[in-house]
Amino acid sequence: MISVDLFLGALIALFCGLDRVAILQFMISRPIVAAPLTGLVLGDPQVGLQIGLLVELLWLARLPVGAAVPPDDTQVAIASSVLVIILGRVLDAGGLELILLALLVTVPLGKVGQYFDHYARHYNVRLSKQVELAFERGSLAMAEWQHLRGLVSFSLAAVATYAVILAGGLIIVPLIWPLFHEPLSYSSDWLALALPLVGIAVILGTINVSRAITLFCASFGMAFLLMWLV
Repeated sequence: MISVDLFLGALIALFCGLDRVAILQFMISRPIVAAPLTGLVLGDPQVGLQIGLLVELLWLARLPVGAAVPPDDTQVAIASSVLVIILGRVLDAGGLELILLALLVTVPLGKVGQYFDHYARHYNVRLSKQVELAFERGSLAMAEWQHLRGLVSFSLAAVATYAVILAGGLIIVPLIWPLFHEPLSYSSDWLALALPLVGIAVILGTINVSRAITLFCASFGMAFLLMWLV
């Protein structure tokens, strides 16, 4: 069962990884979509939705557009969903505590995606020279083959990032779960609130200052209103 979950997660990582920059770009690579999709396929969409909501805001202002290569939020969301679902069965654990611990481990590992993405892009630059040579020779088949090789490089980068993040989580989370389980049971609600707030702060820092102040005050007031209503 675990091997099937790992394989299905790898397929989703491959498909969403290609959607991220290489082809299609239907935005299914966004954490808010990729994580619930992973949870749905693995039989626990609620876990995927929770992870997607927490991860989305953290990278909403850092998109892989043009030459920008941010940490791979797509693979963080997918690998975290797979990790929580698998460890929830193995450790007989669950809830927000396990989700937060998994994210605290996997989010820094998203940096690995930058290195793999950089390598894929540099490799594809070399392929573009081969495409030019193919056109000079009048070989459309060779040019198409180089294009497919470029897709393969992005595919390998996506799957490799997923594998590293998931492997790191599978090693680290079970080791520290007994130590952090009880503290997280007391602080999980505050940590769950802190992650979106960090994301909101990042987004506000990228827009016009006067608008940022207005939006911050409005959000602050709305948050207290909702807390009062609850």
